[in-house]
Amino acid sequence: MGQQRIIQGTVVSNKMDKTIVVTVERRKKHRLYHKVVTHTMRYKAHDEANACSLGDLVRIQECRPLSREKRWRVIEVLTRGDVADVAPETIGRDIETTAQVAPKVLTPRELAEVESLPEQRR
Repeated sequence: MGQQRIIQGTVVSNKMDKTIVVTVERRKKHRLYHKVVTHTMRYKAHDEANACSLGDLVRIQECRPLSREKRWRVIEVLTRGDVADVAPETIGRDIETTAQVAPKVLTPRELAEVESLPEQRR
């Protein structure tokens, strides 16, 4: 078997059992336009111990096909990610609290009407 490639990337998904999705960014200068272009590839990698979490920087190595899309395995975790584990319920609650309706701003005419009402009706 030939030389197996080793690349490093960031874990973007670990929802599958013993499988992670790793993104690898490559920057290359366009030969005609001379602009730096970023190419992002996503690889499914085998994580036997389910040790990787979101945001981890990992090193993966090419291997024989383990499934239809999985041809890489995790060699080591270089750094642990700083992405906080946030429950989906908490995320939804934050969105709901920020999306509350703002209080109605009264026009000068409406303000005058409210002030002219007796104290008990306010």
